[in-house]
Amino acid sequence: MLENLPYFQRHLPADMAKVNEVVNQAVQSDVALISQIGNYIISAGGKRLRPVITILAGKVLGYDDPKLYSLAAMVEFIHTSTLLHDDVVDESELRRGRATANNLFGNAAAVLVGDFLYTRAFQLMVGSGSMKILEVMADATNIIAEGEVMQLMNIGNTDITEAEYVQVIQYKTAKLFEAAAQVGAILAGADAGQEQALKDYGMYVGTAFQIIDDVLDYSGDTEETGKNVGDDLAEGKPTLPLIYLMQNGSETVAADVRNALENADRSYFEKIHAYVKDSDALAYCVTEARKAVDNAVACLEKLPQNEVSDALRALAEESLARVS
Repeated sequence: MLENLPYFQRHLPADMAKVNEVVNQAVQSDVALISQIGNYIISAGGKRLRPVITILAGKVLGYDDPKLYSLAAMVEFIHTSTLLHDDVVDESELRRGRATANNLFGNAAAVLVGDFLYTRAFQLMVGSGSMKILEVMADATNIIAEGEVMQLMNIGNTDITEAEYVQVIQYKTAKLFEAAAQVGAILAGADAGQEQALKDYGMYVGTAFQIIDDVLDYSGDTEETGKNVGDDLAEGKPTLPLIYLMQNGSETVAADVRNALENADRSYFEKIHAYVKDSDALAYCVTEARKAVDNAVACLEKLPQNEVSDALRALAEESLARVS
């Protein structure tokens, strides 16, 4: 596990304490409900992978300044705001093992507090004094929104190709990983090659992370994933395991998967879960995630080799460790 590795043992707790200090200050508002919901969702914890990537991307190039922790918090706010909105769109009831904010406080409050966190993130960006960072994050948040709409349009879409699926996850999920790494690189004064290497690293890690998340919807459990297993199928989302079955399963299997997606009904889960388990769909998905991780690790060859680059390698590998 990451916490057993030298950098994560010796440095990351102090790094994240600085990020959390910014987060806890920035989530406060004179409007009580904003602070209440903001504190609720922030206190749920989570992996904090995106801000960690920002910190490591800066530190691998020797940069360590309060701006790094402020922008790592900014990345976390962007992520948290998308979670609040996603849970409303998906009508989710569970997130990180706890009731979702929309479940507790209602859809309207969750959406509006998501807006608050999103705009707070842009205030933190302005504090960086970097027009390039503002440009990167403005472009990234726009693409993330496009990815969310693309995913919505693909609900129940049984004709989706694997390439179209990859585009959705690279927009919806991997783009923020990519931007998180690029922000750290820009702060550190990276040259063009180093900045591109870190940007690509983030994109590949985010891609692998989302593929494995989709695998865990069929191989994990609620305690492990923090959400209800089978949610993707219940929402009619054609994720990679199901795309694989529709393209490679028997006529009966493919037809049943299409029917399940078109009806978006959790009652189909046991049958589809059995199909997934009895096939090599999950193994195929893990192989695709492995390719993305290998690409991410290859990007690090263009960076200084030190304990921070070792930590970036370990972080990339950790996405696969979740299914081992």
